[in-house]
Amino acid sequence: MKAIIVEDERLSIIELRHTLTEITPRIEIAAVARSVDEAADVIRNTPHDLIFMDVHLGDGNSFDLFDMIDINVPVIFITAYDDYALKAFRHKGIDYLLKPFSRDDLQRAVDKLGLLAPLSVPSPEPPSYQERFMVSIGSKIRSVSVSEIAYFMADGKYVHLRTLDGNDYIVDQTLSALSSRLSPAQFFQINRKFIVNFDAIGEMVRYSNNRIKITLSPPPADESESIVSADRVQEFRRWLNR
Repeated sequence: MKAIIVEDERLSIIELRHTLTEITPRIEIAAVARSVDEAADVIRNTPHDLIFMDVHLGDGNSFDLFDMIDINVPVIFITAYDDYALKAFRHKGIDYLLKPFSRDDLQRAVDKLGLLAPLSVPSPEPPSYQERFMVSIGSKIRSVSVSEIAYFMADGKYVHLRTLDGNDYIVDQTLSALSSRLSPAQFFQINRKFIVNFDAIGEMVRYSNNRIKITLSPPPADESESIVSADRVQEFRRWLNR
């Protein structure tokens, strides 16, 4: 978070910088302005998210700034005068500190921004998954939506894409690569040979060594058995029961 300090006393600027460094490293002082005119120019031209503002400056009152320019960020007022508090809260003020302020005073003011709360950490972007696969049919090319796919099946050096309506295409990807590009809500790799769509699963029966044998629709052309490997059974059960 970038902040601007509007203050005309050198020692006050030094104290504020020092205390902020102790409280949180997440506030960066982007600029300092020591007068109303300088502050107007700095606020217009410096990217910022917060302003620390004294009330009385060398050339006037900092409230004049609100008539000169648009101020659309929170302001923490720091002043030696206690008779401007109501006015401050009407002008973007989120706190009003009286000089000399303490470290705890400043920390409480900063805390109002949520800077120190875990909720301030941006949420990660949701993962994106492949929605279509380009396949070849002789000299023709077709785009197959993932909603049409029953399963992927490895067969030697080839990987087959089998659609729910029974069409079969070769795709130029490994099962391992495909597994990371398909939505885990819909697809599951049951063994080294198959990644299956939930909608393609028919009957399921217990098999030897606590494994599960499933019937795929449409069935594989080579009549391969589709059996959930022993090391994936528990995860497969959780996937079915989501």
